[in-house]
Amino acid sequence: MKQPIETAKSKKPEVREQELNAFLEKVAATPPPNKGGRRGRLIFAMDATLSREPTWDQACQIQGDMFMETAAIGGLDVQMVYFRGFGECRHSKWVNSASALLNLMTKVRCRGGHTQIARILHNALAETKQTKVDALIYVGDCMEESADDLCALAGELGLLGVPAFMFQEGHDPAVERTFREIARLTTGAYCRFDSSSADQLRDLLRAVAVYAAGGLRALTDLSEKLGGNAQLLTRRLTSAKSDVEAGEGAE
Repeated sequence: MKQPIETAKSKKPEVREQELNAFLEKVAATPPPNKGGRRGRLIFAMDATLSREPTWDQACQIQGDMFMETAAIGGLDVQMVYFRGFGECRHSKWVNSASALLNLMTKVRCRGGHTQIARILHNALAETKQTKVDALIYVGDCMEESADDLCALAGELGLLGVPAFMFQEGHDPAVERTFREIARLTTGAYCRFDSSSADQLRDLLRAVAVYAAGGLRALTDLSEKLGGNAQLLTRRLTSAKSDVEAGEGAE
């Protein structure tokens, strides 16, 4: 049975551009709850190993579109992290300009190597212990590390309240199981994409950025306007948080 968030074909309702811009301006003008007025912080992490080279340029364009659209939100700082080659894992400074982030992304070229997802999660832990990180996005197609080790790190992120949004390129079932578990442990969400689902990925990435900037309330407002994938993501997050709250109340 297909997972609804992966294959949703729902047509988005007609939304005029000025209405969406008005909503984004409203989010920018209203500091999200329990941030103490601080800017939202989003870590955007990518697998830049050689297996992703065929779709890398398309993915960069989709990701660039996301940040260009969310530039209107304001109140969002983004750090780019990627790994490739022989033990190479780099992270950028925190930026608040869509053009600056896109410039960083387009300079990265894929190189052969093994996955380093653990280093992505360690970085997220270190960053949020300094200043709260509101969301982690990870985009990749492989997983060559211990699933148990990755899930242990994900559990630590979950305790610190950092949801991980795991986007899988391709159909490897072992990768899917681990990515889903990381998402579950952090009360985030999982989605598979390929070259034929660019619009779906673009919508979901934009929704996650809105969530990082304005919280679940802002995402709920956006999903009511856009419907489709944004609405599915909202339901997934609401359900995950309800499960966590129910578990905390159980003996």
